[in-house]
Amino acid sequence: MTESTLLQLALLIAPLALVGIQLTGRWQNLREVVSLVAATTLFAVVVSLYQPVLDGREIAAHWLDILPGLALAFRIEPLGLLFALVASFLWIVTTVYAIGYMRGHGEENQTRFFGLFALSIGAVMGIAFAENLFTLFIFYEVLTLCTYPLVTHAGTDKARQGGRVYLSVLIGTSVGFFLLAIVATWLLTGTLTFRAGGIFAADTDPALLSILLVLFVFGVGKAAIMPFHRWLPAAMVAPTPVSALLHAVAVVKAGVFVLLKVCLLIFGLETLKSIPATEWLLYLAGASILLASIVALRQQNLKKRLAYSTVSQLGYITLGALLATSAGMTGSALHIVMHAFGKITLFFCAGAILVAAHKTEIDELRGIGRQMPVTMTAFLVASLCIIGIPPTGGTWSKWYLMLGTFETQQWLLMGLLMLSSLLSIAYLLPIPLRAFLSGEGGEKPLVDGAGEASAIREAPLPSVIALTVTAVGCVCLLLFPDTFYQLIKSGI
Repeated sequence: MTESTLLQLALLIAPLALVGIQLTGRWQNLREVVSLVAATTLFAVVVSLYQPVLDGREIAAHWLDILPGLALAFRIEPLGLLFALVASFLWIVTTVYAIGYMRGHGEENQTRFFGLFALSIGAVMGIAFAENLFTLFIFYEVLTLCTYPLVTHAGTDKARQGGRVYLSVLIGTSVGFFLLAIVATWLLTGTLTFRAGGIFAADTDPALLSILLVLFVFGVGKAAIMPFHRWLPAAMVAPTPVSALLHAVAVVKAGVFVLLKVCLLIFGLETLKSIPATEWLLYLAGASILLASIVALRQQNLKKRLAYSTVSQLGYITLGALLATSAGMTGSALHIVMHAFGKITLFFCAGAILVAAHKTEIDELRGIGRQMPVTMTAFLVASLCIIGIPPTGGTWSKWYLMLGTFETQQWLLMGLLMLSSLLSIAYLLPIPLRAFLSGEGGEKPLVDGAGEASAIREAPLPSVIALTVTAVGCVCLLLFPDTFYQLIKSGI
């Protein structure tokens, strides 16, 4: 099988899985086997493309000419493969988790959920492997449209309201800013094809480039840069596996990946450094990091606290890209991986707590570590990964981001990153610590209805297996980051 065929197979597996899931929807076990087989097959195909990409081979596929010079076409480059590796692996883990969660929580419309989840992963593959901005925009919009029903999955008034905010912000920013930036880029350069070093001529007006950069940054609403972040907390009405999809597997990672790709392959690092707007956009990203951290600290609902944490952490990735240095770009790309594993573990844990203990508020979690020791240990590990300290892989991405601020002498941003890490300690670590240590210092352990200390009662086994795998992944990323690091360095 040729490498071009493997690329096209990677694009088609998830849509074909949607068909299989719909056909087997009446048989629950068979439907879930189809999901798992499709996810595992996709991951195997993407892994098989790793070494050819690292060796610098050209892997492309041309599907359709729309206009002269404008085509639906795909080409694998290192950052795209990085994104595809993370998303395809986490599709497997999230499917395992969702089997336990959806059954344990008695969710309705499970066939629709698994089918749309597969379609979302298909859109992610299209974004990851897009050869040009036109192809990327098509799949970017498909991702928005096929995740909207997942956000409104519960069918309640609150879910529909959250879905309206989700759709209005994401469609509004993409049509109002992102599409405008793409059209302007086409008119200015005559091409939308991603190219190493960027596509703009050296004599392009810096003021015009500033306008385009602002349009791109605000237009990629999935990156949740403030003030276009409201869709993310609003979408927390969705089931926890959907929250995991939004925060770790697909949606927000698609947003920051697009920003990385635009900065690196549309503008180019040298051009990006010279654009006047880059400086104030850096400080906007910094403000987003800090403000979201402060808001997260004030949230008592667990999923909302994690949602605002995501807004903050996405700011790290945007900031690293806008630093326009090799270290900053490396830190951003690594943080896509590290945040994916850390945040998906946190959401898995939040869902496990809901299914097993029916708790959603942080104040209700005191002593729950004695009832759910595996879940809360995973929560602790994932918290350390988000904070960026050993023994977790978040250490590496935060290190390179700090190095990027040092190289550019952005001392204020360096201090802001440090302050944000301290705030993340304040809004994450007390949760698992109180879960295990309550009962000391006057606090009482979690008790059941009879007033007795609760026995161990974890979430359904598939969910526990999934959150354990991703928590172990957080640690493995500290010890074995080279697989991703080599891929990133070959693409910068």
